[in-house]
Amino acid sequence: MAQYDVVFVGFPIWWYREPSVIDTFMEAYDFGGKTVVPFATSGGSGMGDSAANLQTLAAGAKIAAGRRFDANTPADKLADWAKQWL
Repeated sequence: MAQYDVVFVGFPIWWYREPSVIDTFMEAYDFGGKTVVPFATSGGSGMGDSAANLQTLAAGAKIAAGRRFDANTPADKLADWAKQWL
């Protein structure tokens, strides 16, 4: 993880939050000084408390505002969104 400045963390939204396995991942690594960019898929619910939850789990990291994408989002739209962080 030390080699990265920006880390994208993707997950499905489960009742307005990230799944517990993402919490375990966030606790397992040191994200201090990094930018974490959450993104998610969902049938309709938004990101909810995910960004705040990730901030609690990744002390010292900058957690970007998350973004939810529909299942049919075109690859070029995803790439354009990701470019702002690279």
